Amino acid sequence: MNVTEFRSGLRSWLDAHDLSPGPDHSLDGQVEQLARVRRALYEADWMRYGWPAGAGGLGGPAVLRAVLGEEVATRGLAEPGIYSMVEVLAPTMISYAPAQLTAEMVPLLLGGREQWCQGFSEPGSGSDLASLTTRAVPRGEDWVVTGQKVWTSLAQYAARCVLLTRTAPGHGGITAFFVDMDTPGITVRPLRTMHGVDEFAEVFLDDVVVPGDRMLGRPGDGWRLAMDLLPHERSTCFWHRIAHLYTRLDRLLAERTERKVGAAGGVEGVGGVGGVGGVGGKRVRKGSGFEAVDAADDAELGAAYLALHTIRCRSHATQRRLADGARLGPETSVDKVLLATAEQQLFDTVRDLLPGVLELTESPWRAEYLYSRAATIYGGTAEIQRNIIARPLLDLGKD
Repeated sequence: MNVTEFRSGLRSWLDAHDLSPGPDHSLDGQVEQLARVRRALYEADWMRYGWPAGAGGLGGPAVLRAVLGEEVATRGLAEPGIYSMVEVLAPTMISYAPAQLTAEMVPLLLGGREQWCQGFSEPGSGSDLASLTTRAVPRGEDWVVTGQKVWTSLAQYAARCVLLTRTAPGHGGITAFFVDMDTPGITVRPLRTMHGVDEFAEVFLDDVVVPGDRMLGRPGDGWRLAMDLLPHERSTCFWHRIAHLYTRLDRLLAERTERKVGAAGGVEGVGGVGGVGGVGGKRVRKGSGFEAVDAADDAELGAAYLALHTIRCRSHATQRRLADGARLGPETSVDKVLLATAEQQLFDTVRDLLPGVLELTESPWRAEYLYSRAATIYGGTAEIQRNIIARPLLDLGKD
């Protein structure tokens, strides 16, 4: 099935099957909605396209998964951040897990029967992943894991975890395991962030016994696994996020228009500072300074749109390279910087063009604005990304 046929068929199916979220917009509600959407799409086979048969898929190019995620994000069927986690964790299993484990487990994730998490970051090793200290030591055929992870997305809902551990010094001493989250010795404590959602958690591992056949790859493959994970995080996942941000730009335009129409709805001298009149939200009173305000607002909107369009073009090129079999590397740091910049610029524009909506109301804009502040931190800080761009890509040296 090609992309055009897939998108057309998917849209027709989504039009005929109402998967809209219910009234519960809490994190519990979002996770329940995510499972509902995945189950429905998997049972109708849409969620299976783009995945290999050995993982419960129906084959076809991976770009079909990007199209599916774009439609889900554009229609607001699931929160894009948690929806896209499948695009990081399933490919990791397919590449590194034994075939039998992949065949057993990946359909549970794709089909919405389980949620998984990714145990990478630690209190002392976030962007510097190579410094992680959670250790795994062999005991017979098993491994015993002790340590702590932090900023683990949705760990409190997860049935499994792709976990990085230290088994020897250096980059070659990092080993990955696929761990059942109900194993004795695992404690999960949700973390409340400034945007008011317990999306992240810290995970404590105290003498957790992991069977040897749950190792992903071989001892020391963990660093390579982490580096292979990045192309998936910065291609399909980014495409989903960009689609979501475009919906927020559309909402901003709609709300801005409503405010302008409301302010201009009366006769001249009523409904705004200095008196505003006009049709369709256009301020027409001369000499009041409103034309200059509109021009400045339009310029800010244009800049936000341009930032989004730039990362969309860049992401499209990245996905094409991945589809052509190219191995992605440090150049994806450019994608990361562009996306973080566009996201923060968009929500800065919301703050500027909808005065008071963040500070004086409980609208969804507030939580989204606060979440956008972390865009230059999570997934590798902006400073780290710029260092990667400067050194390996531009050969600017270490100074």
